[in-house]
Amino acid sequence: MEPYATSDQVWQGALIFARIGAVLMMLPGIGESYVPPRIRLSLALVVSLALWPVIAGVLPALPATVGGVAGWIIREVIVGLMIGALLRSFTTALSTAGEIVALQTTLAFAQTANPMQAQPGATLAAFLMLLGTTLVFATNTHHLFIAGLVGSYELIAPARPLVTGDFAELAIRTLGDAFMLGVQLSAPLLVFALIFNVASGLIGRVMPQFQVFFAAAPLSIILGLSVFALSLGVVGTVFIDRYRALARIFAGGAGV
Repeated sequence: MEPYATSDQVWQGALIFARIGAVLMMLPGIGESYVPPRIRLSLALVVSLALWPVIAGVLPALPATVGGVAGWIIREVIVGLMIGALLRSFTTALSTAGEIVALQTTLAFAQTANPMQAQPGATLAAFLMLLGTTLVFATNTHHLFIAGLVGSYELIAPARPLVTGDFAELAIRTLGDAFMLGVQLSAPLLVFALIFNVASGLIGRVMPQFQVFFAAAPLSIILGLSVFALSLGVVGTVFIDRYRALARIFAGGAGV
C-alpha cells in the first residue's frame, strides 16, 4: 500500500470505517434488512473517506502489535453500535403508538410483515414505522446523522476511556422517553376509545335487547381510523421534532 497510502493513513481509514460502518448498519432507513449489505458498506466507505480529513487528527497512532490494532478496531465497532442502537431505539415510539392504536380500533389482529423490525406486527404499527423513516429523509434529519458522526469523535473520543456508564444511563432514558412518547402519540385514540366504550356500555345498560356489539364494532373501526387520520400530521410533527432533538445530542459535538 505504500505507493498509494502510508500505513498510518490506512490505519486511520480502517479506524474511521469501523465506527461509521457500525453506525450505518443500525440507522433507521439505511440499516434496514431490505437494504443490500453492499450498499450499506459502500456508503460507509464513502462517508469514511469524506470525513477522514476532518477527524484524522483525533485518532490514535498505529499500535505496534496486532493485539493493539484488534483492540482499537473492536472498541470503535462497539462505539458505533452503541450510537446506532440509541438512534434506532427511539423509533420504537412509533411502534408503541401503532400497537396502542391497533388495540383501541380492534385491528390488533391484523398482522403484517414489518420491514423495520423484520417480524410480524400490527399493520398500523408498520405504517407508522414507515412514515417515521420517510419523515427522517423528507426533513433532512439524516444530515444530522452525518454531523453526529463527526460530533461523536468529540463526545466519545478514541483517546478517552469508553463511557459505558453514561451511555447506559442515556439508553435507559431514551427507551423510557420513547415509550412515553408512543403513549402520548396515541392519546387521541385512547380518549376516543374511552368515550366510545363508556357510551357503548351505557347504551347496553339502557337497552339490553339492543345488539351493541354488532353496531359498535364497525363504528369503532371507522371512527377510530378517522381520528387516527386526523391526528396523523401532529403525530409525524411531534415525532420528528423529538427525534431531531435526540440526533442533535451527537451533532452538537460538531457545532451543529
